[in-house]
Amino acid sequence: MDKIANILKHTKKAFIGKEEIIAKLLTGIFSGGHILIEDVPGVGKTTLAQAIAKTLGCTFARIQFTPDLMPADVIGISVYEQQTGQFVYRPGPIMHQVILADEINRTSPRTQASLLEAMAEGQVTVDGKTYSLPSPFIVLATQNPVEYEGTYPLPEAQLDRFMLRISLGYPDFEAEKTILKIPADKKELLNLEAVITPQELLEMQKAAATIYMTDSLEDYIVQLTRATREHGDIMLGVSPRGAQHLYRAAKALAYIKQRDYVLPDDIKDIVVPVFAHRLVIRPEALLRGRNAEEILQEILNDTYVPVVPDGKA
Repeated sequence: MDKIANILKHTKKAFIGKEEIIAKLLTGIFSGGHILIEDVPGVGKTTLAQAIAKTLGCTFARIQFTPDLMPADVIGISVYEQQTGQFVYRPGPIMHQVILADEINRTSPRTQASLLEAMAEGQVTVDGKTYSLPSPFIVLATQNPVEYEGTYPLPEAQLDRFMLRISLGYPDFEAEKTILKIPADKKELLNLEAVITPQELLEMQKAAATIYMTDSLEDYIVQLTRATREHGDIMLGVSPRGAQHLYRAAKALAYIKQRDYVLPDDIKDIVVPVFAHRLVIRPEALLRGRNAEEILQEILNDTYVPVVPDGKA
């Protein structure tokens, strides 16, 4: 069976819900990005993260972010050993291939910032010494967008580090009926087997990066990016990093769809998860009920879509 189809099949054993959500998550993973999963409690954010880590055969660590969590609890600490008279680095949970940063907005900005170097550079610095993180390295962060009491909203600089922001939504009728029967001990999750190795994941990431994109589609990405900076209801548009993330995500989505070239629909399908969390909407627009998703759809409707043959051009 095809590797991608196998990953989807096994992940769905533990995460009962929408296959398109798993596909979006894989889009971020295959493009080498980090993903923010934002939704109300109880819809399976943590289960999805754990299931995908097991399926990909990666080492996994869950960090429960709380107000008293310190940076050292994430990246590790240097401990003095009397026998040797030297400081020895004791790694934190960050030294795993897939990190679940659970309820990331419940910890202080100082601790949130401890993830920045890891997410951007693939390394951490402790007491002046730099330590490389394992490869692949993927951060899956969750947050609750409804309850704000006692939380520390992520600043724009850190939001920009996430390639995608996805929302799971509630399951449909049949899926929710199936969820009712899942045992509380989550045996399906515990029994999940790896279908690929971390080395195979790295090879799939490299393959996704080689997917062909025409010059006209590259222009299309730049036009969409610049349109967010010029829109009257947007105070802060998408950065060049955001445009680069859309470029990589569109290639990864085409790879998941088993094509070796990108179509305009790939860009249109993934632009909202890549762009929406990077936009800062003007207060007066928010008062009128506007939101990032609606504005992006407006930009998509107003931007010329290049004609690309259904085949490598």
